[in-house]
Amino acid sequence: MPRKSAGPHLWFDEARQNFTIIDGRRRSRTGFNRDEVEGAEKALADYIASKHTVVDGPNPFLSDVLSSYADEHLAGKRSEGHILYDIAHLNKWWGMKPIADINSANCKAYVRDRNGIVSARRELAFLGAAVKHWHAEHGPLKSVPAVVLPPAPPPRAHWMTREEAARFLWVARKTPHLARFFIIGWYTGTRRGKILSLRWSMVDFKSKIMLRTPQGETEAKNKKAPPLRMGQRLMAHLKRWKRMDGKGAEFVITFKGKPIKRPVRTWDQARKKAKLPAYITPHVLRHTRATNMMQQRKDPWEAAKALGMSLEMLSRVYGHHHPDWQKDVAETR
Repeated sequence: MPRKSAGPHLWFDEARQNFTIIDGRRRSRTGFNRDEVEGAEKALADYIASKHTVVDGPNPFLSDVLSSYADEHLAGKRSEGHILYDIAHLNKWWGMKPIADINSANCKAYVRDRNGIVSARRELAFLGAAVKHWHAEHGPLKSVPAVVLPPAPPPRAHWMTREEAARFLWVARKTPHLARFFIIGWYTGTRRGKILSLRWSMVDFKSKIMLRTPQGETEAKNKKAPPLRMGQRLMAHLKRWKRMDGKGAEFVITFKGKPIKRPVRTWDQARKKAKLPAYITPHVLRHTRATNMMQQRKDPWEAAKALGMSLEMLSRVYGHHHPDWQKDVAETR
């Protein structure tokens, strides 16, 4: 009996260090390397879309629902790359199922298959949004199925000690773009995407102000990145890097002259060589910055503004690190 085709999918060609789309006997190189997963995933989505025509109807396949949502609702948005990466995971499990197969049992099965509540919850939320989009633009559906999300996990607040940071940097010293990423994250708590998109034009050494969102660009409500006053240690690093890069450089962090989208592979390699636990991800730098500011009794209002988060969020997730936390009530008799 012939083996069922896996359909178009990505494969990393070790020889060429390039992602390739495999569709039966056909192979198409994407031009994206190992650190450019988002670009490769989008190339795959574009390839699939080019082969298939979406047909409106009351019980479509979920691959059509997800494809329409990506093409019609996400195009041009700053978060498009991240969401397309999640949609690729959704397509692997839900793509060949009709929309009528969305139910509580299948949603729970998807969470078990993904083996991660945080990622599964986010992806299922996109699935629900895609269903509503289809109902409004390509339906109407006979009934709109409810996408059941797993319970929200408690806030994660893993953080790095200075000894762990020193071990990581010792390994990262041979990978300049990773060392830069780490240092900026350590001293600012800025989110990964903002660090990687930082341009030299956004760094003002005279005013000591770093813009984390280009002027004129709209911020996402839940991803605030306000201007930041740079400390002396960060300034020293940035000035040294600027001298190294020269006047023509555009981005602060590059690899072979090109900006980087996701330093996942190099980060994981450095983490393993430094013998650090798996929870030490790039986002831990943000948690660490918030924790350090609380431990050093920095003003919570200023800390929240520097991190681009609400005072309520800072207090709820990191407030217990402050030496004065519940000090006035601890000795109540």
